[in-house]
Amino acid sequence: MFEFSETTYLSLKAVHLIAVISWMAGLFYLPRLFVYHSEEEVGSPTSELFKVMERRLLRAIMNPAAVVSVGFGLVMLFELGLDFILASTWLLVKLAMVVLMLIFHWYCMRWRLDFAEDRNTRPQKFYRFANEVPTVLMIVIVVMALVKPWS
Repeated sequence: MFEFSETTYLSLKAVHLIAVISWMAGLFYLPRLFVYHSEEEVGSPTSELFKVMERRLLRAIMNPAAVVSVGFGLVMLFELGLDFILASTWLLVKLAMVVLMLIFHWYCMRWRLDFAEDRNTRPQKFYRFANEVPTVLMIVIVVMALVKPWS
C-alpha cells in the first residue's frame, strides 16, 4: 500500500480521469467509423481514408489513453488496499466493467485489422450495435464510481 498525500492522490485521479475521457471518446468514435467504412467499396479512396483514420485513432489516442487509464487506476487501487477493494461491491462491479471495456477495446483492434486487410464481412448494423456497448459500460462505471451502491 502506498502512502500518497491528498494532493498527490487527487493529481493521480485527475490524470486518470483525463485519460479515461480520451479513451472513451475513441471507444465511441471508432465503431462509428466502422459503420461508415462498412458501407464503402473495398479499395475506394474513401475506404482507404477510413483505414488511416481508424489506425491513427487507435494507435495515437485510444491505446495510450487505455494504458494510462489502467495504469493510474491500478496505482489508485494499490493506495486503497486489497481489504478495501474486496469489501467494496461497487468497486468490484466497476472493475468488472473495466475488464469488459478492455475486451471491447481488443475487439475494436481486431475489427480495425479486418478493415485494414479488406476482410470485413460484418454489416453496418453490427457496428451500430457495437457502438452502444461502451455507452452501457460507461454508465455502469460512472454510477458505481459516484453513487457507490452497496458500500
